[in-house]
Amino acid sequence: MLDFGIKDIIDILLVACLLYYLWRLMKDSSSSSLFSGILVFLVCWILVSRVFEMRLLGGIFNNLVSVGVIALVILFQDDIRHFFSTIGSTRGTTILRRYFHGKTEDDSYKADIMPIVMACMSMGKQKVGALIIVENHIGLKEFADTGEQIDANISQRLIENIFFKNSPLHDGALVVSHHRLVAAGCILPVAHDSDIPKSLGLRHRAALGISQKSDCLAIVVSEETGAISVAHAGQFHLRLSAEELERTLSGFWSMA
Repeated sequence: MLDFGIKDIIDILLVACLLYYLWRLMKDSSSSSLFSGILVFLVCWILVSRVFEMRLLGGIFNNLVSVGVIALVILFQDDIRHFFSTIGSTRGTTILRRYFHGKTEDDSYKADIMPIVMACMSMGKQKVGALIIVENHIGLKEFADTGEQIDANISQRLIENIFFKNSPLHDGALVVSHHRLVAAGCILPVAHDSDIPKSLGLRHRAALGISQKSDCLAIVVSEETGAISVAHAGQFHLRLSAEELERTLSGFWSMA
């Protein structure tokens, strides 16, 4: 009944590692509870069909699994896309991609960091709310298309004018792609995590939401406190100083 060979053990270990990696990627998303339920179902299926060899119940589980694959693709289509995008954006594949295509950008990205940092510090002192999304490997075109197209060089004055309180674009997000200000007034998905502090408003929830769906860097300037925060990979880094924001942007763009 429990006649496992070395190949079977290796196979089980590899599947376990893959499932754990998937769980790590999805634990901060809204689908984490559903994914945990599927993991429990898969464990029961393996025990019933492979360990205890219960033919009748195992046959029912096998049929459910064969039909459920299509349903899983539909349910987790956004998470599947995020999974493969994450694989493609790892350090190894980034180096490989640069080897074949060549590095098209040099250290000129550093000149684009200070206008963003200075704009955020200036808006923070005046308590002007702002939300800036910096694109990485996963494209943000679908979100940029919801706002007004700008396609301008990164400029401190332009950023401050976009988020000026009387500006019609100040409530949305500013998308930065390929070191250019692409679109303003963009609509982003909002995170509904219950563990988000009550003191964080809608801008922070939108920043967290977009960071869960892509590998971008979301910069938030609080309208209430003027504090600067960053959301990345579903995690918040609150109350950053100018030096910390500059260091965060430098490390983010150097790995892009």
